[in-house]
Amino acid sequence: MEEQSIQTEHSNVVPLRPASEVMRLARMGSLHQSRLSFMRVLLRRLKVNGWVFDRPVWRINGKGVGVATYRASGPERSYTLVAFAHDLPDDLRSDRVIAEAWDATFTLHDGDINEADIERLGSNVPNQEAGRITEAELTLSRANKSVRLFDYVATCLAAGTQPDVAKIEPVGYLMRTTAVYGSGKFGAADRDLWADRPEFVGSFQPELLSVWLIRAFTIDMVEHMARMRAPKTAIRLDPAIRRRIGVGNSTGLGMAPFLINHPALIHSWIKSRETALARVRSVKQASQRELDLFIELVQRALINAEDWHVEHTYQARKIAGLRDDLKTTVEYLSSADLSGDHVWDKIYRWAEETLSIEGQEQLVSLLLELYPRLVDDLAANMAADEAHQFRIDGTMKISALRAILKEAYNWTNDIDYESRSAQARVWYVSEEKLEPRLGERFEEPIADYEQPLAPGRDARLAISDLGAFAASDTIASFLMEHPEHRHIVRRAQLVSHCPYSEIRDNTIAAEMLPIDLLRCKLSFFGATKFDPRSDRWLRITMFQGAPFPDELSDLDPDDLVYPPLPDSEAP
Repeated sequence: MEEQSIQTEHSNVVPLRPASEVMRLARMGSLHQSRLSFMRVLLRRLKVNGWVFDRPVWRINGKGVGVATYRASGPERSYTLVAFAHDLPDDLRSDRVIAEAWDATFTLHDGDINEADIERLGSNVPNQEAGRITEAELTLSRANKSVRLFDYVATCLAAGTQPDVAKIEPVGYLMRTTAVYGSGKFGAADRDLWADRPEFVGSFQPELLSVWLIRAFTIDMVEHMARMRAPKTAIRLDPAIRRRIGVGNSTGLGMAPFLINHPALIHSWIKSRETALARVRSVKQASQRELDLFIELVQRALINAEDWHVEHTYQARKIAGLRDDLKTTVEYLSSADLSGDHVWDKIYRWAEETLSIEGQEQLVSLLLELYPRLVDDLAANMAADEAHQFRIDGTMKISALRAILKEAYNWTNDIDYESRSAQARVWYVSEEKLEPRLGERFEEPIADYEQPLAPGRDARLAISDLGAFAASDTIASFLMEHPEHRHIVRRAQLVSHCPYSEIRDNTIAAEMLPIDLLRCKLSFFGATKFDPRSDRWLRITMFQGAPFPDELSDLDPDDLVYPPLPDSEAP
């Protein structure tokens, strides 16, 4: 009966939102974490499959220096995070990718670890890019303390008191990672070696397992330092307070081009989310329990928004609007007639007319919380065979290509690519770190090094050159004369059946904000508390509210994403 009910609900009455609406940078830069975010998918999978965790090694001295290991053991295999703690002088602490020293460095080892491996890794992992790991390791990462909050928590615990949650919430973490490398970087195992493992189905699962275990390490470290200061009075963190501590991350331009460089993968992410939304909006009847739960979730999201503080004007304005939106939503839900069919579609349509884009996308995430049976299976679709999509169909006729370009890139018709503002930026790769960078076309001599990260402009150039070819000519003949258009022809053929693969905005415009690209990707990771430090890099919090390894079997990770309501406010 349950299966029949699900099938009925999957027959969507409401269509998916069009790519022309969803794939705009203003909306992509307003996405929030959801049930389909990779952190939450990982924890659900670990819980369902009965993974267990332990800490086989803890050799950290009184100065907070040494090594520790954290083991995750599942039905078929195990993984071990190896953590090296360092004594880092304050003047060397930096979030920059060019830093050469960190408070802690990590690797995720494939299987159990032995002393010989620890010794080998101890000679390499603390050096990060200057060292090398092997295919026996899946990730390489590093982290720095949020010194003020780390010391505050350690001081409280040493004195036998719990820290004030109000001081923890605005920051949300004691340590923040500055890089988490995987998929073959610096000698780590290539993705092909582990991608078919059941525990890693989807995107970025080894990296996020590493971060989750790093979170456990940060708590162990602060409690250890408290004991070292005052062994007779020190206490452990209260579990409820502990769960409000996540892991921070600093992310910059190196991640921004990802959404453009992986169109098939991005389509799979966005389409899964849009399918989930359409399924929920298509639910014919909502129960009173579901309505009550939704009201509670909106109230909890409001608490989360009230605790979200940033200095960057762009994001601060959006957060202020989000708080107003959530208050307006609470008022609407308390007075609106929510009887009848398709109430979730009614609420969504009200949000479209009433709320900011930030508020609309928060509401989308909250709607997905209500129906695990309609949403969670879509996580299996959030991967892509990008190699398969890479091949160009040279037999396609010019007429077909023109039709695709006309439809998929019609948003470029309003852009004057001859103007300086429309082509103000240049994406290139730095020589020093081989990292993506964004420069000013008319202020720096970098145009010769431009990367193909402006699909809109390049589509217009291809359309212009197609004018010299007959409708019956083939793509192969076109590319023989214009090989410079290979990348845009490939993108066009992909977008014809993967509509969410292309951003519908000018990615080299003077007003383009790279943080919109960063936030979109990080929302799919499951990040929260987006905190831009400029238009090109930001800080985030990961796993805030999530259970720790020692409590995963007893807690629902999906129920802990938003702060709890005070008991008196619960419905």
